[in-house]
Amino acid sequence: MDTPEGGGALADAPRLCVVIVNYRTPGLTLDCLDSLAPEIQTLPGARVVVVEGGSGDDSAQVLRAGIDERGIDGWVTLEVREDNAGFAGGNNAALRPALDARPEVPYLLLLNPDTVVRPGALSELLAFMDGHPAAGLAGSRLEDPDGTPQRSAFRFPGVGSNFETGIKFGPVSRLLSRRVVAPPVRNDTHRCDWVAGASLIVRREVFERVGLLKADYFMYFEEVDFCLAAHRAGFECWYVPASRVVHLVGQASGLNSKNDTAQPAKRRPQYWFDSRRRYFITNHGWLRAALADAAFILGFGAWRMRRWLTRRPDTDPERLLGDAVRQSVFARGFRL
Repeated sequence: MDTPEGGGALADAPRLCVVIVNYRTPGLTLDCLDSLAPEIQTLPGARVVVVEGGSGDDSAQVLRAGIDERGIDGWVTLEVREDNAGFAGGNNAALRPALDARPEVPYLLLLNPDTVVRPGALSELLAFMDGHPAAGLAGSRLEDPDGTPQRSAFRFPGVGSNFETGIKFGPVSRLLSRRVVAPPVRNDTHRCDWVAGASLIVRREVFERVGLLKADYFMYFEEVDFCLAAHRAGFECWYVPASRVVHLVGQASGLNSKNDTAQPAKRRPQYWFDSRRRYFITNHGWLRAALADAAFILGFGAWRMRRWLTRRPDTDPERLLGDAVRQSVFARGFRL
Protein backbone atom coordinates (compact mmCIF):
# COMPACT_ATOMS: atom_id res chain seq x y z
CA MET A 1 0.00 0.00 0.00
CA ASP A 2 1.35 3.42 -0.91
CA THR A 3 2.14 5.73 1.96
CA PRO A 4 0.10 8.92 1.56
CA GLU A 5 2.20 11.92 0.65
CA GLY A 6 2.25 14.99 2.81
CA GLY A 7 4.42 16.63 5.42
CA GLY A 8 3.97 17.94 8.90
CA ALA A 9 1.74 16.27 11.44
CA LEU A 10 0.00 14.00 8.96
CA ALA A 11 3.27 12.25 8.15
CA ASP A 12 4.22 11.59 11.78
CA ALA A 13 3.23 9.01 14.36
CA PRO A 14 0.40 7.22 12.56
CA ARG A 15 -2.13 5.83 15.03
CA LEU A 16 -5.08 4.81 12.89
CA CYS A 17 -5.83 3.30 9.52
CA VAL A 18 -9.47 3.35 8.38
CA VAL A 19 -10.57 0.75 5.82
CA ILE A 20 -13.68 1.24 3.68
CA VAL A 21 -14.81 -1.34 1.12
CA ASN A 22 -16.89 0.06 -1.71
CA TYR A 23 -19.22 -2.11 -3.77
CA ARG A 24 -21.38 -0.15 -6.18
CA THR A 25 -21.86 2.69 -3.67
CA PRO A 26 -19.34 5.36 -4.72
CA GLY A 27 -21.65 8.23 -3.80
CA LEU A 28 -22.11 6.89 -0.28
CA THR A 29 -18.38 6.25 0.04
CA LEU A 30 -17.57 9.84 -0.89
CA ASP A 31 -20.16 11.09 1.61
CA CYS A 32 -18.45 8.93 4.24
CA LEU A 33 -15.08 10.45 3.32
CA ASP A 34 -16.57 13.94 3.63
CA SER A 35 -17.64 13.15 7.18
CA LEU A 36 -14.21 11.71 7.95
CA ALA A 37 -12.27 14.75 6.73
CA PRO A 38 -12.54 16.89 9.90
CA GLU A 39 -11.87 13.82 12.05
CA ILE A 40 -8.71 12.87 10.17
CA GLN A 41 -7.32 16.39 10.49
CA THR A 42 -7.31 16.01 14.29
CA LEU A 43 -5.45 12.67 14.19
CA PRO A 44 -1.80 13.04 13.15
CA GLY A 45 -0.76 10.43 10.63
CA ALA A 46 -4.22 8.87 10.28
CA ARG A 47 -5.02 7.54 6.84
CA VAL A 48 -7.92 5.97 4.99
CA VAL A 49 -7.81 3.14 2.47
CA VAL A 50 -10.78 2.76 0.15
CA VAL A 51 -10.97 -0.64 -1.52
CA GLU A 52 -13.04 -0.71 -4.68
CA GLY A 53 -14.33 -4.25 -4.38
CA GLY A 54 -14.84 -5.34 -7.96
CA SER A 55 -18.11 -3.48 -8.51
CA GLY A 56 -18.04 -3.96 -12.25
CA ASP A 57 -19.38 -0.45 -12.84
CA ASP A 58 -17.90 3.06 -12.87
CA SER A 59 -17.19 3.09 -9.11
CA ALA A 60 -13.42 3.33 -9.53
CA GLN A 61 -13.67 6.32 -11.87
CA VAL A 62 -16.21 8.09 -9.66
CA LEU A 63 -14.10 7.52 -6.57
CA ARG A 64 -10.88 8.70 -8.21
CA ALA A 65 -12.57 11.83 -9.49
CA GLY A 66 -14.21 12.52 -6.13
CA ILE A 67 -10.96 12.10 -4.21
CA ASP A 68 -9.14 14.39 -6.64
CA GLU A 69 -11.87 17.03 -6.55
CA ARG A 70 -11.80 17.09 -2.75
CA GLY A 71 -8.00 17.28 -2.59
CA ILE A 72 -7.87 14.50 0.01
CA ASP A 73 -5.37 12.23 -1.73
CA GLY A 74 -2.87 13.12 0.98
CA TRP A 75 -4.71 10.89 3.43
CA VAL A 76 -6.87 8.69 1.20
CA THR A 77 -5.53 5.78 -0.84
CA LEU A 78 -7.74 4.06 -3.41
CA GLU A 79 -7.07 0.42 -4.17
CA VAL A 80 -8.99 -1.18 -7.04
CA ARG A 81 -9.76 -4.89 -7.13
CA GLU A 82 -11.00 -6.63 -10.23
CA ASP A 83 -12.81 -9.37 -8.30
CA ASN A 84 -15.57 -9.12 -5.71
CA ALA A 85 -14.17 -10.88 -2.66
CA GLY A 86 -16.95 -9.80 -0.31
CA PHE A 87 -16.66 -7.95 2.98
CA ALA A 88 -13.87 -10.04 4.49
CA GLY A 89 -11.78 -10.33 1.33
CA GLY A 90 -12.15 -6.64 0.53
CA ASN A 91 -11.08 -5.56 4.00
CA ASN A 92 -8.19 -8.01 4.05
CA ALA A 93 -6.85 -6.46 0.83
CA ALA A 94 -6.17 -3.28 2.81
CA LEU A 95 -5.54 -4.77 6.25
CA ARG A 96 -2.65 -6.98 5.15
CA PRO A 97 -0.41 -4.17 3.81
CA ALA A 98 -1.51 -1.81 6.60
CA LEU A 99 -0.30 -4.31 9.20
CA ASP A 100 2.99 -4.74 7.32
CA ALA A 101 3.62 -1.00 6.99
CA ARG A 102 6.25 0.79 9.03
CA PRO A 103 6.00 2.56 11.36
CA GLU A 104 3.39 0.28 12.87
CA VAL A 105 -0.20 1.47 13.11
CA PRO A 106 -1.64 0.48 16.52
CA TYR A 107 -5.32 0.63 15.52
CA LEU A 108 -7.33 -0.27 12.43
CA LEU A 109 -10.94 0.74 11.90
CA LEU A 110 -13.36 -1.14 9.65
CA LEU A 111 -15.97 1.33 8.41
CA ASN A 112 -18.92 0.72 6.12
CA PRO A 113 -19.37 2.96 3.08
CA ASP A 114 -22.99 3.57 4.12
CA THR A 115 -21.95 5.45 7.25
CA VAL A 116 -21.48 9.07 8.26
CA VAL A 117 -19.29 9.65 11.29
CA ARG A 118 -20.45 12.17 13.86
CA PRO A 119 -17.93 14.70 15.23
CA GLY A 120 -15.49 13.06 17.63
CA ALA A 121 -16.44 9.51 16.68
CA LEU A 122 -12.88 8.41 15.89
CA SER A 123 -11.20 10.22 18.77
CA GLU A 124 -13.66 8.67 21.23
CA LEU A 125 -12.80 5.17 20.00
CA LEU A 126 -9.06 5.87 20.20
CA ALA A 127 -9.33 7.36 23.68
CA PHE A 128 -11.27 4.35 24.87
CA MET A 129 -8.79 1.87 23.42
CA ASP A 130 -5.84 3.79 24.87
CA GLY A 131 -7.46 3.70 28.30
CA HIS A 132 -8.46 0.02 28.18
CA PRO A 133 -5.45 -2.11 27.21
CA ALA A 134 -7.43 -5.36 27.63
CA ALA A 135 -9.88 -4.25 24.95
CA GLY A 136 -9.02 -5.77 21.60
CA LEU A 137 -12.08 -4.51 19.74
CA ALA A 138 -14.70 -1.81 20.17
CA GLY A 139 -17.73 -0.66 18.24
CA SER A 140 -19.50 2.66 17.82
CA ARG A 141 -23.10 3.49 18.59
CA LEU A 142 -24.79 3.10 15.22
CA GLU A 143 -27.82 5.28 14.68
CA ASP A 144 -30.35 6.49 12.14
CA PRO A 145 -29.92 9.97 10.63
CA ASP A 146 -32.41 11.33 13.20
CA GLY A 147 -30.29 9.95 16.06
CA THR A 148 -32.41 6.90 16.84
CA PRO A 149 -29.97 4.21 18.06
CA GLN A 150 -29.64 0.91 16.25
CA ARG A 151 -28.86 -2.34 18.02
CA SER A 152 -25.15 -2.85 17.42
CA ALA A 153 -23.83 -4.61 20.55
CA PHE A 154 -24.60 -8.31 20.51
CA ARG A 155 -24.31 -11.71 22.13
CA PHE A 156 -22.92 -14.73 20.32
CA PRO A 157 -25.69 -16.77 18.66
CA GLY A 158 -26.51 -20.23 19.95
CA VAL A 159 -29.28 -22.81 20.11
CA GLY A 160 -31.47 -20.84 22.51
CA SER A 161 -31.07 -17.59 20.60
CA ASN A 162 -32.08 -19.28 17.34
CA PHE A 163 -35.28 -20.55 18.94
CA GLU A 164 -36.04 -17.12 20.44
CA THR A 165 -35.36 -15.38 17.13
CA GLY A 166 -37.64 -17.76 15.28
CA ILE A 167 -40.64 -17.94 17.58
CA LYS A 168 -41.04 -14.20 18.26
CA PHE A 169 -43.05 -14.76 21.43
CA GLY A 170 -42.76 -12.43 24.41
CA PRO A 171 -42.83 -15.05 27.20
CA VAL A 172 -40.14 -17.09 25.43
CA SER A 173 -38.02 -13.97 24.89
CA ARG A 174 -38.26 -13.13 28.59
CA LEU A 175 -37.38 -16.70 29.56
CA LEU A 176 -34.37 -16.65 27.21
CA SER A 177 -33.44 -13.02 27.86
CA ARG A 178 -29.80 -13.93 28.47
CA ARG A 179 -29.67 -15.65 25.08
CA VAL A 180 -31.12 -12.84 22.96
CA VAL A 181 -28.53 -11.97 20.32
CA ALA A 182 -29.58 -8.31 19.96
CA PRO A 183 -30.50 -7.02 23.44
CA PRO A 184 -32.05 -3.55 23.90
CA VAL A 185 -29.73 -0.61 23.31
CA ARG A 186 -27.84 0.63 26.37
CA ASN A 187 -26.47 4.15 26.77
CA ASP A 188 -23.44 3.17 28.83
CA THR A 189 -20.07 1.88 27.72
CA HIS A 190 -20.08 -1.86 28.33
CA ARG A 191 -18.56 -5.18 27.36
CA CYS A 192 -20.38 -7.38 24.87
CA ASP A 193 -19.66 -10.47 22.81
CA TRP A 194 -19.44 -8.80 19.41
CA VAL A 195 -20.17 -5.53 17.69
CA ALA A 196 -21.33 -4.65 14.19
CA GLY A 197 -18.63 -4.44 11.56
CA ALA A 198 -20.06 -1.16 10.25
CA SER A 199 -17.75 0.72 12.66
CA LEU A 200 -15.32 -1.61 14.37
CA ILE A 201 -11.91 -0.60 15.72
CA VAL A 202 -9.37 -3.37 16.25
CA ARG A 203 -6.06 -3.31 18.10
CA ARG A 204 -3.29 -4.57 15.80
CA GLU A 205 -2.32 -7.25 18.34
CA VAL A 206 -5.65 -8.95 17.70
CA PHE A 207 -4.79 -9.43 14.03
CA GLU A 208 -1.31 -10.60 14.99
CA ARG A 209 -2.80 -13.20 17.36
CA VAL A 210 -5.84 -14.49 15.45
CA GLY A 211 -5.13 -13.46 11.85
CA LEU A 212 -7.23 -11.48 9.39
CA LEU A 213 -10.94 -11.86 8.72
CA LYS A 214 -11.73 -15.28 7.30
CA ALA A 215 -12.16 -14.84 3.58
CA ASP A 216 -14.33 -17.98 3.45
CA TYR A 217 -17.17 -15.72 4.62
CA PHE A 218 -18.35 -13.79 1.59
CA MET A 219 -20.67 -11.58 3.63
CA TYR A 220 -22.30 -11.80 7.08
CA PHE A 221 -21.09 -13.61 10.21
CA GLU A 222 -17.47 -12.68 9.45
CA GLU A 223 -17.35 -10.12 12.27
CA VAL A 224 -19.11 -12.57 14.63
CA ASP A 225 -16.49 -15.19 13.81
CA PHE A 226 -13.65 -12.67 14.21
CA CYS A 227 -14.92 -11.38 17.57
CA LEU A 228 -15.32 -14.97 18.79
CA ALA A 229 -11.73 -15.75 17.79
CA ALA A 230 -10.55 -12.62 19.62
CA HIS A 231 -12.61 -13.59 22.68
CA ARG A 232 -11.05 -17.04 22.73
CA ALA A 233 -7.62 -15.42 22.48
CA GLY A 234 -8.32 -13.38 25.62
CA PHE A 235 -9.29 -9.99 24.16
CA GLU A 236 -12.27 -7.98 25.38
CA CYS A 237 -14.93 -6.50 23.08
CA TRP A 238 -16.66 -3.25 24.06
CA TYR A 239 -19.51 -1.00 22.96
CA VAL A 240 -18.61 2.71 23.07
CA PRO A 241 -21.74 4.88 22.60
CA ALA A 242 -19.75 8.12 22.87
CA SER A 243 -18.55 7.27 19.35
CA ARG A 244 -21.61 7.95 17.22
CA VAL A 245 -21.89 6.85 13.60
CA VAL A 246 -24.91 7.17 11.32
CA HIS A 247 -25.56 3.87 9.57
CA LEU A 248 -27.79 3.95 6.51
CA VAL A 249 -28.89 0.36 7.04
CA GLY A 250 -28.92 -1.84 3.97
CA GLN A 251 -27.63 0.78 1.53
CA ALA A 252 -24.35 -1.13 1.06
CA SER A 253 -25.64 -4.71 1.28
CA GLY A 254 -29.14 -4.29 -0.13
CA LEU A 255 -30.44 -6.82 2.40
CA ASN A 256 -31.32 -5.37 5.80
CA SER A 257 -33.17 -2.25 4.78
CA LYS A 258 -35.46 -0.44 7.19
CA ASN A 259 -38.57 -2.39 7.96
CA ASP A 260 -41.50 -1.86 5.65
CA THR A 261 -44.58 -3.14 7.38
CA ALA A 262 -46.52 -3.15 4.11
CA GLN A 263 -44.59 -5.99 2.50
CA PRO A 264 -42.19 -8.83 3.36
CA ALA A 265 -38.47 -8.12 3.61
CA LYS A 266 -36.17 -9.21 0.80
CA ARG A 267 -35.34 -12.87 0.49
CA ARG A 268 -32.07 -13.78 2.19
CA PRO A 269 -29.36 -14.69 -0.31
CA GLN A 270 -27.51 -17.98 -0.55
CA TYR A 271 -24.34 -16.48 0.93
CA TRP A 272 -26.18 -15.52 4.14
CA PHE A 273 -27.08 -19.16 4.78
CA ASP A 274 -23.61 -20.34 3.72
CA SER A 275 -22.00 -17.94 6.21
CA ARG A 276 -24.35 -18.93 9.02
CA ARG A 277 -23.73 -22.64 8.45
CA ARG A 278 -19.97 -22.08 8.30
CA TYR A 279 -20.01 -20.12 11.55
CA PHE A 280 -21.81 -22.81 13.51
CA ILE A 281 -19.97 -25.82 12.10
CA THR A 282 -16.46 -24.37 12.33
CA ASN A 283 -16.89 -22.78 15.76
CA HIS A 284 -19.28 -25.13 17.54
CA GLY A 285 -19.26 -28.44 15.68
CA TRP A 286 -21.81 -30.40 13.71
CA LEU A 287 -24.11 -31.25 16.62
CA ARG A 288 -24.54 -27.63 17.73
CA ALA A 289 -25.08 -26.60 14.12
CA ALA A 290 -27.86 -29.18 13.78
CA LEU A 291 -29.44 -28.12 17.07
CA ALA A 292 -29.33 -24.45 16.07
CA ASP A 293 -30.99 -25.24 12.73
CA ALA A 294 -33.68 -27.34 14.40
CA ALA A 295 -34.33 -24.66 17.04
CA PHE A 296 -34.85 -21.94 14.45
CA ILE A 297 -37.00 -24.07 12.14
CA LEU A 298 -39.26 -25.19 15.00
CA GLY A 299 -39.53 -21.71 16.47
CA PHE A 300 -40.08 -19.96 13.17
CA GLY A 301 -42.58 -22.59 12.05
CA ALA A 302 -44.57 -21.96 15.22
CA TRP A 303 -44.44 -18.21 14.60
CA ARG A 304 -45.64 -18.56 11.02
CA MET A 305 -48.62 -20.59 12.20
CA ARG A 306 -49.43 -18.01 14.88
CA ARG A 307 -49.05 -15.16 12.40
CA TRP A 308 -51.46 -16.89 10.01
CA LEU A 309 -54.03 -17.57 12.72
CA THR A 310 -53.91 -14.00 14.03
CA ARG A 311 -53.78 -12.50 10.51
CA ARG A 312 -50.82 -10.29 11.30
CA PRO A 313 -48.98 -8.51 8.47
CA ASP A 314 -46.31 -10.66 6.86
CA THR A 315 -43.01 -8.77 7.24
CA ASP A 316 -40.72 -11.80 7.32
CA PRO A 317 -38.10 -12.28 4.60
CA GLU A 318 -39.60 -14.01 1.59
CA ARG A 319 -39.57 -17.84 1.70
CA LEU A 320 -37.52 -17.84 4.90
CA LEU A 321 -38.99 -21.00 6.40
CA GLY A 322 -38.49 -23.06 3.26
CA ASP A 323 -35.00 -21.62 2.75
CA ALA A 324 -34.09 -22.37 6.36
CA VAL A 325 -35.06 -26.02 5.84
CA ARG A 326 -33.31 -26.31 2.45
CA GLN A 327 -30.14 -24.65 3.71
CA SER A 328 -29.98 -26.54 7.01
CA VAL A 329 -27.39 -29.18 7.81
CA PHE A 330 -30.22 -31.73 7.59
CA ALA A 331 -30.70 -31.01 3.89
CA ARG A 332 -27.16 -30.03 2.86
CA GLY A 333 -25.15 -32.24 5.17
CA PHE A 334 -22.11 -30.81 6.91
CA ARG A 335 -20.42 -29.35 3.85
CA LEU A 336 -19.08 -25.84 4.23
